[in-house]
Amino acid sequence: APSRGDVLIKGKRVNDVPIHRRNLGVVFQNYALFPHKSVYDNVAFGLKYREVEKAEARRRVKQALELVQLPHVEDRLPAQLSGGQQQRIALARAIVIQPDVLLLDEPLSALDANLREEMRIELKRIQRELGVSTVFVTHDQAEALAMSDKVVVMSEGYKEQEGSPESVYNRPVSAFVADFLGHSNLLEGKIRRAGGGTTLETRSGFSLRLDDQVDTGPAQVVVRAEKVSVGRETGSTDDATVLEGTVATVDYQGLSARYFVDVAGTHLQAINPIDRHPFREGDRVFLRIRKSDCVVLADSGHATDDTSESQA
Repeated sequence: APSRGDVLIKGKRVNDVPIHRRNLGVVFQNYALFPHKSVYDNVAFGLKYREVEKAEARRRVKQALELVQLPHVEDRLPAQLSGGQQQRIALARAIVIQPDVLLLDEPLSALDANLREEMRIELKRIQRELGVSTVFVTHDQAEALAMSDKVVVMSEGYKEQEGSPESVYNRPVSAFVADFLGHSNLLEGKIRRAGGGTTLETRSGFSLRLDDQVDTGPAQVVVRAEKVSVGRETGSTDDATVLEGTVATVDYQGLSARYFVDVAGTHLQAINPIDRHPFREGDRVFLRIRKSDCVVLADSGHATDDTSESQA
């Protein structure tokens, strides 16, 4: 029972409606298929308790299995299916009842990396075809960003931020969100205005150029790792900060590399595509950080933009 607030489905308050009467489709993390029942009986389980006529139930089961692209496995047992196939059957069981809301509890966590990517695309296709509102719970940042129309980042029962994948990723409102979604550099110091410009004077001793509209005083600044360019030359300093450092660690990732660069005793992360050869540990490099890629957070850990405040 909610401690406060209301649960609304299609505008109707359902706090006091028993769960089995809320018409929710649920896909569990471990699939929760009945091992002794055939695929057909697993998928038809919810229809049986809704007293759907046999002919209509058969039609819906067939339709659901076709939607998950497994139309010829209805006589098999779950143990005869692969992990990815079992996940599809669990999804078919959830959608066959024509739910008002589809709830997915980390449904891809039990799959290997390649199958996860494949099923991520399939789930998005199926959700688009059904047009049903879907809540997808995941700890995987790639899943959250790739699959969502709206992302809600939660921390200890509270909502840290809500918005489009692009806005939540590029303009995090707190250090928690910045760290949870992607790789970020969190720099602390004081914002000052001098010589016609605004800078963050970091605790490490170097300065970071910022947009002029930010407030002065103690602050935290977040810079996404992929927004930091690594090069052998300084490059243009227009609207950007250029820092010299030494590559401390290289995390080779095939098409890209994640570098940890020592700048005045602080390790800054940078993720860059690789052009032929990545930089090596010990290389002297220049980091370029554009002013527009620096997100300023307030002392509380939330953005200075009043429109981005955290809500409970």
